[in-house]
Amino acid sequence: MSFPRRVEAVVFDMDGLLLDTEIVYRAAMIEAGVVFGVHFTGETYAAMVGKTTPECGVMLRDLYGEAFPVQAYFERVWADVEDLLAAETKLKAGVIEILDYLDDLGLPRGIATSNGMVAVEKYLGRFDLLQRFNAVVAHQDVTKHKPNPDPYLLAAQRLGVDPAHCLALEDSHPGVRAAHAAGMMTIMVPDILDPNEEMHDKCVHIADSLHHVLDLLRASVEEVAA
Repeated sequence: MSFPRRVEAVVFDMDGLLLDTEIVYRAAMIEAGVVFGVHFTGETYAAMVGKTTPECGVMLRDLYGEAFPVQAYFERVWADVEDLLAAETKLKAGVIEILDYLDDLGLPRGIATSNGMVAVEKYLGRFDLLQRFNAVVAHQDVTKHKPNPDPYLLAAQRLGVDPAHCLALEDSHPGVRAAHAAGMMTIMVPDILDPNEEMHDKCVHIADSLHHVLDLLRASVEEVAA
């Protein structure tokens, strides 16, 4: 079987899964590191993927000292990110196709993201995609963020579907941990981070793209029909 249980809803992460934004964030944080006189590396960024901005701020102070100007650093990062994303924000391959297929199946879908609602509306709004999701859980909607299950549990509640029958799509390790802890069938679609043994254990599949996820969904529907 493609999935251990019937899929009745799909919950998507946003950054790195729907939107090709992680490489933009990484470039902006490395460049801001140069401006602030610290050596911010791609490896440091990888350790931050899936974490909230306050959590990343704690990591920065651990790395560069308590006096590191976290707020000023992030102000520079977000200014650069805005410029880069305004120039060209890309959807990840397969987004439109999988949403069209979910429309065909009549399956509800939601978003569970560590980003704020302003960013969700801004970035998905550019592609006129926001109305294609039945529920959105953003940073301000929960007090416990990924890797805690709260964002995914709230998404399932808002969709009105048992978490056990939700398929969660994630690109980050904290996101996979959150979805798995919520009891969802979880697929990792790697972006910046490669899957490790823990990810293989917690996921029902590791997919190389959303097109691969679409193939798995199609196969599952065919199995049920047979």
